[in-house]
Amino acid sequence: PIVLDLYERSEDGKGSGHGRRPVYRILQERRSLLVTTKSIYTDFLHGIAETTRDEGLGAESICNWDLLREPDRYECGWLERETRISLTYRDVLKVASLGNTMKFLGSR
Repeated sequence: PIVLDLYERSEDGKGSGHGRRPVYRILQERRSLLVTTKSIYTDFLHGIAETTRDEGLGAESICNWDLLREPDRYECGWLERETRISLTYRDVLKVASLGNTMKFLGSR
């Protein structure tokens, strides 16, 4: 399991969540699937904190608490991180030009 933090984009549409408090926190359990669409995809930045232990877990801080398969596992309010494997698929609206893509492929 891991906590994914969601941050509002800065006014310039860029910037990171570094040093800012997340607006939402999502607890992704083992073997879970997260699909982000609409404003969560376009208006928020996401990140996973560099830590070995996620803390402050509870119904008041985790926005998907009522959807968890094993909420009892996190009632202590924390979890130790373990090795995780993450697969990501993105359907990107803006893509590089074909010429740049071909240059990249030719450099292998």
